[in-house]
Amino acid sequence: MSEIILEPLQDNDREQFILDNQRAFKYGALEEFGRRDDHFEEGEEIISRKTIENSIDAPNSETYRIIADGQKAGGIVINIDRQSGIGHLDLLFTLPEVHSKGIGYAAWTIIEGIHPEIRVWETVTPYFETRNIHFYVNRCGFHIVEFFNKFHPDPNDHYGEIGEEEDGFDGMFRFQKVMTR
Repeated sequence: MSEIILEPLQDNDREQFILDNQRAFKYGALEEFGRRDDHFEEGEEIISRKTIENSIDAPNSETYRIIADGQKAGGIVINIDRQSGIGHLDLLFTLPEVHSKGIGYAAWTIIEGIHPEIRVWETVTPYFETRNIHFYVNRCGFHIVEFFNKFHPDPNDHYGEIGEEEDGFDGMFRFQKVMTR
């Protein structure tokens, strides 16, 4: 197992963080759909620069670089509401070349350790991201609690944030993890 640490995102790494995030999301979509995919947000991107920047810049957000054995391996953006005890995982990605090495899971356990005050963690992911669904449910202990789709839209408009038009919206799962400490 690699040595995994989280470092707060530095301003001089912001651009590369955004590009790495887009590359990781694109890799997942291309792996799932190949070139026939129509889930791209801006041009050829699955996740837009605006979506990533909005997550990074949101009030109460924390952004970290995942470092594995001294090398950049991915990133995480979380949003913490200390008053309610609810944390939201906005983005978690690992670079394609380090997939399936336990790095994402190790980074997530660090986040849980950094924030013992969080009683409930939440996140969303598109229905087609089977790799993410496996990760959240089978590895991290989240539960699927809701399925947003054109018949049941997300009141927080998560699908709008990732750029899917209402007529092309295929669905997002909402996950929760209730912490038992």
